[in-house]
Amino acid sequence: VATQSPGSSGINAEYGQHYYITNNLSLTMADIAVEEDRMVKMEVDYSETVSKVIPECETLAAENKLNEAIDKLLVLEKQTRGAGDAISSSKVLVCIVSLCYKVQDWTLLKEHVTTLCKKRGHFKLAVTKMVQRCCEMVPEIQDKDKKMDLIETLRTVTEGKIYVENERARVTRTLAAIYEKDDQLEKAAKVLQELQVETFGTMEKKEKVEFILEQMRLCFETKDYIRTQIISKKISTKYFESEDTEELKLRYYRQMIDLNLHHKEYLAVSKNFFEIYSTASVKADDQKWKEALQRVVLYLILAEYDNEQSDMLARIKSDTNLAKLPYYQNVLMCFDTAELLNWGILKKVYSQHLKSSPGEPASPLDKEENWDVLQMRVVEHNIRVLAKYYTRISLQHFAHLLHLDLKEAEKRLCEQVVKGQVTAKIDRLDGVISFTKQKDTEQILNDWSGNLNSVMDLIGNVNHLITKERMVHQVS
Repeated sequence: VATQSPGSSGINAEYGQHYYITNNLSLTMADIAVEEDRMVKMEVDYSETVSKVIPECETLAAENKLNEAIDKLLVLEKQTRGAGDAISSSKVLVCIVSLCYKVQDWTLLKEHVTTLCKKRGHFKLAVTKMVQRCCEMVPEIQDKDKKMDLIETLRTVTEGKIYVENERARVTRTLAAIYEKDDQLEKAAKVLQELQVETFGTMEKKEKVEFILEQMRLCFETKDYIRTQIISKKISTKYFESEDTEELKLRYYRQMIDLNLHHKEYLAVSKNFFEIYSTASVKADDQKWKEALQRVVLYLILAEYDNEQSDMLARIKSDTNLAKLPYYQNVLMCFDTAELLNWGILKKVYSQHLKSSPGEPASPLDKEENWDVLQMRVVEHNIRVLAKYYTRISLQHFAHLLHLDLKEAEKRLCEQVVKGQVTAKIDRLDGVISFTKQKDTEQILNDWSGNLNSVMDLIGNVNHLITKERMVHQVS
């Protein structure tokens, strides 16, 4: 609402309102929404006065009369604030901090930033514009101590203010970067964890994801793996389905690979590499998609067997690009076939081809410990195959087929039974393993009932045939 300002005879309220709107078309909807929680009535339009006073104050500051210029602007700031002119008040506040920065008076700058944010009845729009201007100054400051002082001042005045939460988040990220540069990773991680950017309503999704990825990275580098896992769940993978998110998608999945490798969750690692492999920019580069697909296969065969792993294996097996990697296709098919695998032959055939060559990214099978894991997966595969083809087998023959001694073979079998992969009983007195699944009472009754019905059907058929033969005999 605009009214006739003092000394502006001949200007009616309608013209004043038109003047207010047309002279502030640069306002965004976000700027207008800042004050929507309370109705603001502009009683006097100080735009002309501000446009005259600001150049005068800039001249005074250039003549080393900064205090005089600031005093003049503070008087005008009080007038604009009292008259409800948010736009003019914003310009005055921005001018005050800009003049302090221009003459490099950091003490006065911090003092006025703190004071102006505490003014009674201040406009959110004006404070937002002032804080944004101060945020622009931060990257330009070369002196580390002065930069840190300004950042801490901005963090203090923006604490608890939702309308400047984005600016607070950005200066906090700058502060975390300074701590990291000084090798203070724990302080950097702690200060960045204070930000719950996923709750910020005005921040763009892309910027939110960047913040969360940075939080994940710092937590991982400080070896806070549990917090890293918790923070990672704040990102919905559906976001990466939209366009222009490939860079963030690759960053996210690479960080998840590092985290899952720490926990030795090989199936999760394989899935993460599959997401990287499915990215358009990776598929467009032959070398990149081959490296990604190789890692998908290797970590998949290192993963423990379950329904999810079996489903993933079936999906990868049907990929047409796998035929261009014959050794990886063959080793994958070994675990998809219900046949016994000979560990010695498998290692001899594939050991050189599944390791990385000089100049290539490291392969998981470059580590000897992963070969031990692969050997265990081969043994587990062979146990499942034996359980499929045998109902009873001697323990000695079982160990011979697995190429293990009796004690180790029994240990591996017990592990598979505990995991629920196979059902087996061991009779140590007779040295016999039974793979017959124990039935519950209801299943036994159902089987008995089914068998009884089959017997009665057979008796009925026999009776019918006997009767038929008697009738034929009597006729003849």
